[in-house]
Parts: sequence; C-alpha cells; structure tokens
Amino acid sequence: RSSPEVFESRMEKRSEVKKQPVGRSKQGEFIRCMEEKARQIFFAEGLGTKTSKGGFTKDKTLDSILNVEMVKEKSAEEIKQIWNQYFSAKDTVYAVIPAEKFDLMWKRAQKCPSFLYALPRKEGYEFFVGQWSGTELHFTSLINIQTQGETAPSQLVLYHYPELQKEKGIVLMTAEMDSKFLVVHEAQCLANQVPLFYATDRSETYELVETFNHRSSEFKYMSVIAELEQSGLGRELRPSQASDKS
Repeated sequence: RSSPEVFESRMEKRSEVKKQPVGRSKQGEFIRCMEEKARQIFFAEGLGTKTSKGGFTKDKTLDSILNVEMVKEKSAEEIKQIWNQYFSAKDTVYAVIPAEKFDLMWKRAQKCPSFLYALPRKEGYEFFVGQWSGTELHFTSLINIQTQGETAPSQLVLYHYPELQKEKGIVLMTAEMDSKFLVVHEAQCLANQVPLFYATDRSETYELVETFNHRSSEFKYMSVIAELEQSGLGRELRPSQASDKS
C-alpha cells in the first residue's frame, strides 16, 4: 500500500518468470554464454580463408581456424579437449594425433605419397585414391580418376597441422568433404585407414603402400580389403549404413 509502483514492478517480474518455459535455467544460459565466449577466444571461425572451385578451402592454415598464440599457454591435454569439443558439434572429421605417430606417417608419405583405400558400400567396396600434397591428404574415387584423369576433383581433404608438434607433442587434424559423394561416417572410415596403413608396426601392412607406389604391377586390390576387414574398420561402417537406411 505504501509503494504501489514497487508492487506493480514485482508483479510484472513474477508474471515474466511464470511465462518462461519449463526447464529454463539461468545457470544453463550462463554455461552456454561461457562456451560461446570460449569458442570466440580460441577459434578464428575460418576468417580470411578462400574457397577453391571444388568448394574446399584454399590455404586452410591453422591460424585461420585456431588462435594459436592463445592455446600455446595450454597443455597438450587441454588443447586436445578444446579441439575435440569444438569439432564434436560440427558435421566433419577431426582428430588429435600423437607427434610420434604423425612423424612416422609423414616420413612414409614422403616415400609413398599415394595409396588406394577401400570404402565399404552396400554391395562390395568403392576404391579411393589418397594423394598427399604437403600436409594435406586428398581423396578422390578411383572411378573419377579413371574417367577424368588428373582433373578429377577431391572429394575429401584431410588437413594436418604440425605447428604444435614439437612443443606440445600433438598434431591437429580436421577435414572438408564433398557432401554429394560422402557423409561423415564414410569420410571417417577413410581417415581411419591412413594410420592403419601409414603408421602400422606390421611390415606386411605397410608393404602394401610401398607396392602401390613402387611396384604397381604387383599390387592386389583384394589385399587392401583383407587388411581393412582384419582391422575391423570395414565391419564398423556397414551397421551405420544399415541404420541410415532404416
């Protein structure tokens, strides 16, 4: 009675609270706000990058994605968590590769820059050629190469960033793909095969890569399929395809 204006103000606020949907939480809003700020601090969102004719980013540097100077203050495990959390919300392929594993892959890629990968399909397999170009690994289906030759466009590109390799012991990786030809779990299957063949301790497995590059007449397509099935990567993809169909 003494302060009608204050009373009306409190009633209006109470009415606003009642209108808020169930489950709305200021704490939840705060967390989302902090995550958004963290994303803005650590990631550059691809500013300043250019897109090539095939829709892939030209000169996709780590600086165009990540605030490198900012994360240098973080530990390798913290950077790994930041990278994985950021890309887990995106429809793409990504990874944090131990420095030793990438070093082995990189040394072998210099000697054997290309290889044939097998992607399980509903019936049989589709083959993709992976070609290293610097630290980028470009994938193109074999049928495209056979029909278009050297002009065949990339359908998947894996970008490896060794900038933190010496200091933090990790190499960051992300990718871009042509969604007309590949979906994420198919691109992931191809990406998983790179360490399978290039970072393996089994001499028989890496020998397939050497044979493809240096003794192509002796190379057998079925050997790749056999290795893929033995690793379990081929079996992992088929249930996903079945569930997508259903």
